Amino acid sequence: MTIANSSQGYAPDPRNDDVLVYVDGALVPRARATVSVFDSGFVLGDGVWEGLRLVEGRLLQLDAHLDRLWEGAGSIDLDIGRTREELVAAIRETLDANGMTDGVHIRLMLTRGVKSTVNQDPRFVTGRATLVIVAEWKAPRPTAEKPGLTLFTSTFRTSGPDVFDLRLNSHSRLNLIQALIQAIHAGADEALMLDPRGFVASCNSTNFFIVRGREIWTSTGAYSFKGLTQSAVIAGWRAVGGVARETDFTLAQTYAADEAFITGTLGGVTPVTRIDGRTVGDGTPGPLTREVAQAYKDWVMQG
Repeated sequence: MTIANSSQGYAPDPRNDDVLVYVDGALVPRARATVSVFDSGFVLGDGVWEGLRLVEGRLLQLDAHLDRLWEGAGSIDLDIGRTREELVAAIRETLDANGMTDGVHIRLMLTRGVKSTVNQDPRFVTGRATLVIVAEWKAPRPTAEKPGLTLFTSTFRTSGPDVFDLRLNSHSRLNLIQALIQAIHAGADEALMLDPRGFVASCNSTNFFIVRGREIWTSTGAYSFKGLTQSAVIAGWRAVGGVARETDFTLAQTYAADEAFITGTLGGVTPVTRIDGRTVGDGTPGPLTREVAQAYKDWVMQG
């Protein structure tokens, strides 16, 4: 099945039917890649994850992803039980076993591990953290081929770190999924979410930018996740002399934007052409968005 107009959409690739999945040291066929029903991730979403891209043999922003993984695990007192070198070796082993060198998306998942019973208390874990690595052929479509996404502003708000820290790449994503479901029922592709003060925060699974003149604006991150692609887009645009602002802005300013786009690991830079039934700009992917996408690509490939 193809879900073409989605921030996470991809074209089916028959090679993915036969991929080997890394599950705690073993490479197993996709159909047999399972974890215990007593696993902390299944029971409570107790774990952290990272999504990485393999492009021309390179794992993009690898050190930044590992830094975030270790920081997230440390913040919830989850002992990864492997060194960074061992984790990278496991990723490479998975890629090599599948003959993968380019156009690959990797989901690296760590949970607190198997528990002796299904409860919330982390002290009931019986062993070390569960590690799963899923690598699939998922090359993003070129920006020029993307028709532009439609967003709907959800009634579900993002949260601050005192409620649920969105900078923590946690398996728990139910509030964001609720926002997406609401957007889908409204005929949109993804949900635009406001923070508790009413400023634009992010989308449900991606970071959001507007274009005003030749400036790109995105939220401060006080009430949203700080995406690594978002950071790379900002760095890439500034590297070519562009202005990138991390600032509070409103829906009114969003509706008046010249262009809009979202950023994420899989899709990179994806244009947005409609928000809440309103046309953004002239309703087509804008020229500055294409410039930003090229600057992002150049920056990550040189990094």
